[in-house]
Amino acid sequence: MSYIYEDYDVVVVGAGHAGCEAALACARLSLNTICFTISIDSIALMPCNPNIGGSSKGHLVREIDALGGEMGKNIDKTYIQSKMLNKSKGPAVHSLRAQADKQDYSQQMRHVLENTPNLTIKQGEITEILTKENKITGVKTYSGAIYPCKAVILTTGTYLNGRCVYGEVSHDTGPNGLASAKYLTDSLKNLGIEMYRFKTGTPARIDKRSIDFSEMEEQFGDETIVPFSFTNKVEDIEKEQVSCWLTYTNKKTHEIIKENIDRSPLYSGYIKGTGPRYCPSIEDKVVRFADKERHQVFIEPEGNYTNEMYISGMSSSLPEDVQYSMYRSVKGLENAKIVRNAYAIEYDCINPNQLKPTLEFKNIKGLYSAGQFNGSSGYEEAAAQGLIAGINASLSIQGKKQIILDRSEAYIGVLIDDLVTKDNHEPYRMMTSRAEYRLILRQDNADLRLTKIGYQVGLVDKERYEALLIKEKQIEEEIKRIENTNIGATKEVQKLLESLGSTPLKTGTTLVELIKRPEIHYDLLASIDNNRPKLSKEVTTQVNINVKYEGYIKRQLKQAEQFKKLENKIIPKEIDYSKIQGLRIEAKQKLTQIKPLSIGQASRISGVSPADISVLLIYLEQYKKGSN
Repeated sequence: MSYIYEDYDVVVVGAGHAGCEAALACARLSLNTICFTISIDSIALMPCNPNIGGSSKGHLVREIDALGGEMGKNIDKTYIQSKMLNKSKGPAVHSLRAQADKQDYSQQMRHVLENTPNLTIKQGEITEILTKENKITGVKTYSGAIYPCKAVILTTGTYLNGRCVYGEVSHDTGPNGLASAKYLTDSLKNLGIEMYRFKTGTPARIDKRSIDFSEMEEQFGDETIVPFSFTNKVEDIEKEQVSCWLTYTNKKTHEIIKENIDRSPLYSGYIKGTGPRYCPSIEDKVVRFADKERHQVFIEPEGNYTNEMYISGMSSSLPEDVQYSMYRSVKGLENAKIVRNAYAIEYDCINPNQLKPTLEFKNIKGLYSAGQFNGSSGYEEAAAQGLIAGINASLSIQGKKQIILDRSEAYIGVLIDDLVTKDNHEPYRMMTSRAEYRLILRQDNADLRLTKIGYQVGLVDKERYEALLIKEKQIEEEIKRIENTNIGATKEVQKLLESLGSTPLKTGTTLVELIKRPEIHYDLLASIDNNRPKLSKEVTTQVNINVKYEGYIKRQLKQAEQFKKLENKIIPKEIDYSKIQGLRIEAKQKLTQIKPLSIGQASRISGVSPADISVLLIYLEQYKKGSN
């Protein structure tokens, strides 16, 4: 029996990392929002790795924060170790990564959600999406309750028809033994939504007391930490950090895996879902990289509340007995006691090509989706999509223009563009190599790129926005000052240059020219820069990077300008690609399927060639003339 319960503006289905950001964005933008979760105890759950950030993922978290999202603030509250990765390389690939206390992370996020105005949390399973004339009207729960609404955001993660598998054992559950959602898929299929079956996995958790850390390399956090959130100062979040540990697989490990490979459901055909290429299981690594004698194994604490240690680098779906042999063959794990077995998880998700770049379904007005349900992997990718889906659902209801971040503006733009444009037959993972304009899309300048957008949307307050404007001005003025500050070839200067291993001056120069030298950076010249103003580390970092990489940055900005020209060539919605002579059949099919918004987006569709784009450009010119 169905009955009407309560009206809401927005219904969010799922309370993982995507659902949390989506629900918070909608509520903070004054929309009456309800977030459904199968278990309230699983809000912002970290069922796999106990960390936030990492290569390219750290960029996403800082962009989420710049736009007014919550993930960065939450990990700053709950981290137990923080580290900036790739510091030996250029600033474009520097990425922040923090170990989290899993339980604390979840509890803190739950606290934020439960105390946000306009937001209701409800434990319950959504079984049906209700529509009328291809427009959202509400949702229906397992109990039969109907919740009328104006928009629905699907963030089901790995729970939709979830199945956990190791060896011959199969459980119809979501991650961590939690209940899966069993009924929504049929409703989505009835709406004409194309579904995929993907797979991901997780390693065993091992009792800390059974690990011999003396056989491993201790991994420390950074002495000086960098907050994820631009709203936090170092001194506000500093704390004593815990260690991680490094060890390696070996010949014996690999032999055990090879001898039992036929018992792996990945290789027996028992698992049908497609797994992530860039986060393979240990059995995948051993088979695919047979020439490698060892693989890195990173031992990470799950938090201060537990003795469970996460065995990163050794996710598996091998049988339980093989897992014991395999893990115990690793140095330092000889006496390992497994608390939770490793497993693979299969789940239902969508073909994201069905989405607009706003993350709204093309054929169902008011239906949005985000996270692993969109065929991506990772907490950070999920949170980024959830934030954008939440913003756009809210803007649409308010009759405002929705936002689309393009590839030259943000890693979030790259992520979403790749999902909605390219063929994705495996879980998508963000990587720095996917970003063509990564020198201008650094993690350190995410606020300078995106906080204005967050302010315009309404998720960033006036105080934070004004602080950003001051920061921009300080950077600009300081660069101008050092460009005009002359330095003579004095004894003091020569001595400093010698101490830094830099060539002495023959004639006078400017501070800018000295900073451009590879062995010198802004901070090292303080003793010869008498008129230096007192500036924050965040400002001086930007000054240093902008000066050092000036030529490269200017070149990339020009490339981004050219990119924008193609993005600004809008394709009318009513275009019938089947009638365009000169387009190849595959191009017609792909363009009809994707319905790109611009020539730029069309050029990135798999199966659309440069020749097809030329044909399309000529056709659009003729179309415009015919319309005038």
